[in-house]
Amino acid sequence: MALDYRKCAEEIVNNIGGRDNIAQAAHCATRLRLVIKDNSKVNKAALENVDGVKGMFENQGQLQLIIGTGTVNKVYDEFLSVTGMSAATKDDVKAAAAAKAPVWRRLIKALGDVFVPILPAIVASGLMMGLVEALGKAIPGFADTSWYGFLDMVSNTAFAYLPVIVAVSAARVFGGNIFLGGVIGLCMIHSSLVNAWSVAGAEIEYWDLFFFHVRKVGYQGHVIPVIIAIFLMCQIEKWLHKHVPEMIDLFVTPLCTVLSTAFITFTILGPIFAQLETWVLAGARIIVHNPLGAMVMGAVYPVTVVMGLHHMYNVIEAGMLAETGLNTWMPIASAANFAQFGACLAVGIKTASMKNKTVAIPSSMSAALGITEPAIFGVNMRFMKPFVAGMIGGAIGSVFGAISGIGATAYGVTGIPGYLTIDKPLQYTLLLLISGGVAFAIAFTIYKDEEPAAATAGAPAQAVPASAPVALDKAVISCSAGKIDMPIGGKVIDYTEIKDQTFASGALGVGVGIEPDGDVIYAPVDGTISMVAESKHAVGVTGDKNMEILIHVGIDTVAMNGEGFEPLVKEGDVVKKGQQLLKFDRKKIAAAGHPETVVVLLTNSDDYDDVKFGENI
Repeated sequence: MALDYRKCAEEIVNNIGGRDNIAQAAHCATRLRLVIKDNSKVNKAALENVDGVKGMFENQGQLQLIIGTGTVNKVYDEFLSVTGMSAATKDDVKAAAAAKAPVWRRLIKALGDVFVPILPAIVASGLMMGLVEALGKAIPGFADTSWYGFLDMVSNTAFAYLPVIVAVSAARVFGGNIFLGGVIGLCMIHSSLVNAWSVAGAEIEYWDLFFFHVRKVGYQGHVIPVIIAIFLMCQIEKWLHKHVPEMIDLFVTPLCTVLSTAFITFTILGPIFAQLETWVLAGARIIVHNPLGAMVMGAVYPVTVVMGLHHMYNVIEAGMLAETGLNTWMPIASAANFAQFGACLAVGIKTASMKNKTVAIPSSMSAALGITEPAIFGVNMRFMKPFVAGMIGGAIGSVFGAISGIGATAYGVTGIPGYLTIDKPLQYTLLLLISGGVAFAIAFTIYKDEEPAAATAGAPAQAVPASAPVALDKAVISCSAGKIDMPIGGKVIDYTEIKDQTFASGALGVGVGIEPDGDVIYAPVDGTISMVAESKHAVGVTGDKNMEILIHVGIDTVAMNGEGFEPLVKEGDVVKKGQQLLKFDRKKIAAAGHPETVVVLLTNSDDYDDVKFGENI
């Protein structure tokens, strides 16, 4: 019986508290995405029983109802009709969900958005500073050469003018003019001010501005006052754009924005937040130099990575570098990350599962280089015991880091690449050995392979024919939730090259196209069949951690009305990687005049920040 789209939409609206309880609504390839004002008004039990709703979950502040490819757009149209709402994009829904997040989470996200884009500049400068200093010590007389002076100048520029870089990035995040942001950043380190690094013993002059007695001292070595100043600047600029007549907006708004922001910054915000930042950095130094504090942070660090909060440490690290030139927070991050490497490697070595092994060992290598998300999300968190082992290893390694007083000349670089920025290579080696070794030993001891689940009745695992390994051992899409292998052998192309505008635009998610060399589609992951198209030419698979995969055989083959296609599974079946899902007749597709490209998409790719796709990932 065909789904009554109108009834489905009406029941959804009734069970989420009505129109007044909906902040925003959009849809993707398979799901209705809703931002709810008051979650207590949602009847989740009733929603799950609505005809047409195949599942539901909450993610990133959104209530997401799984409806299915080809159906969700029809339900969405009726949803808009019932509620009287206007169509929205996925970006609109993300923005609405972000606005609902707690203030502390929004603040941390904003900090991450400011610092992540400038990481390349900081990392490059930090690495160069380490290399230049090493050359100066290793080669007698090199420190007195012109080359040393030139390289030293180039390497420390990012730190000398860090407030300007931070100001430009912050203006972009807060929605202001980045060039006005640059002007405010330059004001805060202007050459007419006493350099903050040279203030000790210097004769300080003052400005008398109204009743303010303002010290003529720059803000070198500070980042928090800069971010606060730019946030204020953006609010002033937006207000002026709304209220100043367009005829004079071009020159009145920039003039008033810069002048008012600079005045408030130097008289009120700067002094207050500079002092607060000094206290924060002092507290951070106490933590990292205290074995107990370092132990706690080493254990907690990977938890903050899971929660997406680890970018908040960038403020502390940048402040340390700007103030003293040495980042003593880095050893904690490095110990925590290398411990996750050790735990993941233990799983890769001990497991008897070839699938687990092929995921764990490459992920551990990535973690050794400081990129821990594949190890944490793909292995350690999945089995949990290795994750706990990593927390313990990170805690013990961080204690050693606190005792030995290790520091770095950059941030954003941990693990093996950290050798390029570290000031005590021998102690750093011991830190990595301790954190990684402890985590490896614990994980290797307590990890055990899960017992294989019994085959689901009605969906027995099928033997994979000899030709299948080509399609089963080569990932074409990956993200923090896992990897998606080729469901069929053939030539791989990016989704942007698929000869269909809907697929090529990414509207249904990112992925690949495959020019097939066979006629059988295999399951690219372990999962559950979420959809089998009525026209039999497409199947949906939900994999680990809600990865939603669409496999669409041919372009415009819906017009064939199932002729030439034979699904081997039904909706709700549990399938194993390598199980046959669909057979198709390539000759009939060609005779119908359709391209035979097999489209493989991660339809909820926008839920992940680290999606990679293509033939060589």
